[in-house]
Amino acid sequence: MGVVCFSQLGSQPAIRLYYLLFALLFLFLLPVPGNGSIISGLQKYYCKIRSSQCALIGCLPKEEQIGRCSLRGRKCCRKKK
Repeated sequence: MGVVCFSQLGSQPAIRLYYLLFALLFLFLLPVPGNGSIISGLQKYYCKIRSSQCALIGCLPKEEQIGRCSLRGRKCCRKKK
């Protein structure tokens, strides 16, 4: 009637745990509207790679804007060539 093999029961909770961990990882990496922390972090990193700096308001007169450091308007500036 109710014969259950323990090897079959052992894999089901593990699979459910993997689904739960995947869902939590997906929600953690999903950017929040208006925040964009992942995108801003990548933009800042890209600016640093190009040997530039992030300016809060705007670039200095001897600098040129080559991109953006965040979604809120920070500018990526480097010295003019």
